[in-house]
Amino acid sequence: MAEDCIFCKIIKGEIPSARVYEDDKMIAINDVAPAAPVHVLLLPKEHTRDITTADAELVAYMLSKVKMIAEKTGIAEKGFRIVINTGDDGGQTVKHLHIHLIGGKVLGWPPC
Repeated sequence: MAEDCIFCKIIKGEIPSARVYEDDKMIAINDVAPAAPVHVLLLPKEHTRDITTADAELVAYMLSKVKMIAEKTGIAEKGFRIVINTGDDGGQTVKHLHIHLIGGKVLGWPPC
């Protein structure tokens, strides 16, 4: 855990969050500034800066939970988007790996 990381504080329960899913490796929470009606963040419990520093097995594990979380949130049938922002130019604002699961409306492209 990183002392100054907001996601680490959420994982530790120091900052309240609306949890959608939790297990021993990750949590999924509703985004506080949603880009769509459903906007869930999948966070590994172990602090890692981004996808380039993350263990590949952990990323695969997190991605294996997308279908279940999409079903739980009601967006699986109509479709959704997953996004992993990396680095400043990639739009990553919190330096803790997180996967955005976004849906519940027609999503345009490009997303910028």
